[in-house]
This record gives sequence, C-alpha cells and structure tokens, in this order.
Amino acid sequence: MREVVDGVFELSLGFVNVHLVVTDDGVVLVDTGLPRNAKRIDRALRDMRKTIGDVRVVLLTHHHVDHIGNVADIRRRSGARVVAHAADAPVITGAITGEPPKGLARFAVRLIGTPEPTKLDQLITGDESSPVPGFTALHTPGHTRGHVSYLLERDGGILFAGDTAGHGRDGRVTLGPTQVSADPTEQSRSIAKLATHDFEHAVFGHGQALTGRAVDRFREYAGQHAPGDPALGDPAPGDPAPGDGVSDPGA
Repeated sequence: MREVVDGVFELSLGFVNVHLVVTDDGVVLVDTGLPRNAKRIDRALRDMRKTIGDVRVVLLTHHHVDHIGNVADIRRRSGARVVAHAADAPVITGAITGEPPKGLARFAVRLIGTPEPTKLDQLITGDESSPVPGFTALHTPGHTRGHVSYLLERDGGILFAGDTAGHGRDGRVTLGPTQVSADPTEQSRSIAKLATHDFEHAVFGHGQALTGRAVDRFREYAGQHAPGDPALGDPAPGDPAPGDGVSDPGA
C-alpha cells in the first residue's frame, strides 16, 4: 500500500487497485478488489490506524468481479453505505447475471471466484451528483453501462478513473481493459469527457497513479481522439440527457 497524496491510499490486490480515502467522517473505500481479499483490506486499515468500523461509504466504479469482490462482506461488517450506478446495480445485487467473460477472462473468473451479491444503499442516476461530501460522481459509460468515475476535491483534484482509463507504460493515458468492455468506443468518449474537468492526480483500477497535472495526459488523449474521430464515434440517438441525481434504491 502507498499514499498517493495526503489521506489517499492505494492498495494493490494482485492486478487490481483499491483506494482508501481518509475523510473527516471516516474512511471512503473506492472499489473492493477481488473476492476473498477482505483480510488484506483489514490489514491496510490497521496500517492506517483505522478499523473496518471506520469505513463509512463504499463507492463502486462498476460491477466487474475484480472491483466488487468483497463489497458484501465489507458492508455487513462495517455498516457502510454502498453506492453504485443504477445501470450496474442489477449485477451487483444479483438480480441479473453479468455478461459472460470472453476469451482468457473466462478461465480467470473460474480461479478468482464469484462475488457475493449485496444490497445497494444509494443509486447514482445522473451525472455530476455528490454521493459523499467532496466527491463528484461522473457517469463514464463504455467499460460497463453504469461505470462511474469519481472526482475528489483535494490537492488540486484527484480523479478515481476506475477502468475507464489506464496509465500506459509510456506515461500516456490509454483505454482501460477493453477485452471486457461493453463498448470501447463509448469508453473512449468517456475519457474525452473526463478531460473537460480539472485535476492534478489520477488513480486507476489497474496500473500506476499519475501525479502532477494528470489532466494534461487525458487532454492529450482527447486531442488525438477528437469528436468525430472514428475511435470515438457519435453519441447514439436517443441517449438520455445527463441528470443530477443520486437515488435511494428503496424509494
């Protein structure tokens, strides 16, 4: 585990990152990693001089197994609120089964295991909502229909990009893992959308963090894949207009 900026910690669980953010109200956890790794999250909390009871909110970026693997256990033991986008909610709650993995990912899932379904406490239903004070939820579809990135107002802005984007070996921003993406073209548009915001740092579901004018790397990507570029495509007719809501799934 390492501290990316003050109070923002990155924990590597194999090939996926989990992020822990210390706030005035406790700890916010962004994603929960692979199944059967809850004890490693507990150890990370102890290293931060925190306990599982200090976790107040879990922000999920999307429904893939390597990001929701421990959410049911953490919610049960901590009492934390769990937040995700409405479009990904049915997979997280177990109401439906997600798209079957393709290629080599099919064998990886057999080894990784299946996450336990869990209830969700808040659903993100629109863009630029605020599920937690200081955090802005940005709907960034493409990797999944309900993928969400989060922007934290701290140290010039910290973007939690999830799997929408990745940090390439050459220092450039790239598409996140496309082999399991629902729509890579829409995912590329979402990176360009993130580039319209301002942030100093960016952390990813996979790969190393970017610190110091991280947004410039996103803008370089957007400049190379401008609107109208075949790599981006055009918005689909009838796409819903962005809203501004976070809803209670029990409402």
